[in-house]
Amino acid sequence: MDFVWILGAGHFGALAAKRISKRNVGKSILVVDEDPEKLKELQELPVKTHEEDALSFLVDNFSDPPEWIVPAVPIHVAFEWLMEELKKNGISVERIDVPGEVDDQVPNPYRMTQRTLYASFADFVCPDNCSEPEEICTKTKEPRKGNLFEVLAKIEVPGYQPVVLRSHQLAPGVGGYTPEAMRKVYDQVTAKPGKYFVATSCRCHGVIDALKWE
Repeated sequence: MDFVWILGAGHFGALAAKRISKRNVGKSILVVDEDPEKLKELQELPVKTHEEDALSFLVDNFSDPPEWIVPAVPIHVAFEWLMEELKKNGISVERIDVPGEVDDQVPNPYRMTQRTLYASFADFVCPDNCSEPEEICTKTKEPRKGNLFEVLAKIEVPGYQPVVLRSHQLAPGVGGYTPEAMRKVYDQVTAKPGKYFVATSCRCHGVIDALKWE
């Protein structure tokens, strides 16, 4: 079993590969990206590489997962994986917009599209080696305002159920989650038909998408 799959070999994927391999010497690390040139840039690191679309690889190989998954591509990986899993298992699912009522319930809401909502306790650029301390912000040195994954779990909009996948630190500035946690999200969403917010979040930052199924 691989220790970790790093999905994406761009700036953040390469950073994750360097820091995780340094911290976890001798453990099997696989970096997946569809761009062979990006993968070539990692050839000096003690990692394996695989040329393929990261989401397709995750969906096709999830039956034999690693211990950890690090999303480093510009999509909401866990949500996209969930959508594909639901469809693969015969569930009629539709991606829907995150309603505007959610914006008022999260810190510093930001939308690139109407469908996806980003949230963050930070209104500044965080250092890329933040260790995500439990009580004090690395940047401001002030007490943390809370845990964003807990805030997102308390979102209330009539007709919707929030489901949150927590991201954990694997190295400074590098977050990931376990396949077991992803399966739990799947089980929560499939427990009954309806509308769901699906969020991935660490202590400070999060991304939210929504779906409905019947």
